[in-house]
Amino acid sequence: MYTFDGRIRYSEVDRTRRLTVEKTIDYFQDCSTFQSEDLGVGFDYMERMHSAWVINYWQIQFLRRPALGENVRIGTMPYEFKGILGLRNFWMETAEGEKLAVANSVWSLLDMEKMYPIRVPQELLTKYVVSPRLEMKYSPRKIAVPKSGGEPMEEITVRLHHLDTNRHMNNAQYVHFAAMYLPADAEVGELRVEYRRQAMLGEHILPVLYRTADDILLVSMNGEDGRPYAVVEMRLV
Repeated sequence: MYTFDGRIRYSEVDRTRRLTVEKTIDYFQDCSTFQSEDLGVGFDYMERMHSAWVINYWQIQFLRRPALGENVRIGTMPYEFKGILGLRNFWMETAEGEKLAVANSVWSLLDMEKMYPIRVPQELLTKYVVSPRLEMKYSPRKIAVPKSGGEPMEEITVRLHHLDTNRHMNNAQYVHFAAMYLPADAEVGELRVEYRRQAMLGEHILPVLYRTADDILLVSMNGEDGRPYAVVEMRLV
């Protein structure tokens, strides 16, 4: 288990002065990054190994979005490694221990020279303490996209400021764009994101919006070939 403390900043909130959905992802990413850095297997180590962790899937359940100025604690722990995959839980809670969000995530270890997944080496496995997974309702990793009924949205071009250290569009950016299509004052109870391939600098994303149920919005972030880079599902409460 690894935790760090933070405080909700003005730059992280929406017009209701509560933490945005995509900034929650940023906190979770920061937490696992801090853990890896502190264990000596952070960016410098991964660069020497010509490898990187790449996200495949997010499932985040929001219990309450914290407000501007609230003190929070963010935690993470891997609960399983198998083959090329690392499975990791996250959570956010108040200083008093009130759970604000819990999450499941699936990551692949990628060879950055050959650009294909590789097995997690023993050297990495010995660095992380595996814990029992969190109690939460786990949903399937695959998200089905409807065959019809989608509404094409405005094209997005991948810019420099969308990229992360792996030189592809950061995973939180897909959620940022998908959240733009939420109805006014809508509240997201659960977020699922399936990442299928990487969007690179200059590529064009053609989002298609689906309303698959009264309480579910789905955004397929497609390439010009019609295949999704990522599929974002938001369940409203």
